[in-house]
Amino acid sequence: MTTVGKVIKCKAAVAWEANKPLVIEEIEVDVPHANEIRMKIIATGLCHTDLYHLFEGKHKDGFPVVLGHEGAGIVESVGPGVTEFQPGDKVIPLFVSQCGECRFCQSPKTNQCLEGCIYKATMSSLETRFTCRGQKVLQFTGTSTFSQYTVVNQIAVAKIDPSAPLDTVCLLGCGVCTGFGAAVNTAKVEPGSTCAVFGLGAVGLAAVMGCHSAGAKRIIAVDLNPDKFEKAKVFGATDFVNPNDHSEPISQVLSKMTNGGVDFSLECVGNVGVMRNALESCVQGWGVSVVVGWTDLHDVATRPIQLIGGRTWKGSYFGGFKGKHDVPQMVKAYLDKKVKLDEFITHRMPLESVNDAIDLMKNGKCIRTILSLE
Repeated sequence: MTTVGKVIKCKAAVAWEANKPLVIEEIEVDVPHANEIRMKIIATGLCHTDLYHLFEGKHKDGFPVVLGHEGAGIVESVGPGVTEFQPGDKVIPLFVSQCGECRFCQSPKTNQCLEGCIYKATMSSLETRFTCRGQKVLQFTGTSTFSQYTVVNQIAVAKIDPSAPLDTVCLLGCGVCTGFGAAVNTAKVEPGSTCAVFGLGAVGLAAVMGCHSAGAKRIIAVDLNPDKFEKAKVFGATDFVNPNDHSEPISQVLSKMTNGGVDFSLECVGNVGVMRNALESCVQGWGVSVVVGWTDLHDVATRPIQLIGGRTWKGSYFGGFKGKHDVPQMVKAYLDKKVKLDEFITHRMPLESVNDAIDLMKNGKCIRTILSLE
């Protein structure tokens, strides 16, 4: 029986309040309104930003909410005004919209969009198509992929190759593009250069892969968990440093290893102290350090001489990728075996096990867990 034009009842993992386990609920998903797409989510990754909102974020009014923003699915129906998509299309919802009309979308200098969540007061869209138990449930970053069905504005959807495996390319909805693009698009890593990547979660490993793809000759992987070093080697890391093994600051360790500092460093943790360490690990004169890890809880600081001396400090949002245009190209790169994705996946679970997946990530026991919603 067709669902087009009807409210859909389906399963979703609802976060009713901060710091509490998610609850598998039956929710109602409204029909798509003008310029919106309703899609069936096939699979989704669990990203640290989901945990950040649940456990650390300052937006305590952003509940109840359906989390998830790293998914892939199939278009079920479209609202009035949608011409780019049709039922049956394979798609990846995007937490970084691309309206194509604002000054940011018109500029090749950025991938940001004035319609994106980075410009809003909360990461949960206040306009939602979800209800549960008669109550409005917010949509995280306007996507909410921890639901079997979701509704997304067409400016935040990428149509992808119909042959792509959705339970793998979902990773391109956030983590892999974020890290890979930070190295390739934002840092602009050069062939023959020396790089350091701080933090070896999915984003950090993708940054390692990006450095390797750009031709770096030396890639130093930095993490407090040495169990991740073997995985980093798979993506191209050449050297491995655990700061706990050294009595001096990590910036000094890396400076001694590299005759004055690395050419490029990428902070993929979301810790302001690590951001400073990453900057100060760069070589004076031309070193470039990119802030990739997400946080807005604390100020970040360094001594002015670090910048006056010629280092550059930059930030990267979704790896600099313009989602609607570039995510399909990343899918193609995966299909052409130019980008690794399967190697990020350490666990696969049903949606009902979402809290187990959260525990794995909190305890550093996974790289990426894929949740199946079928």
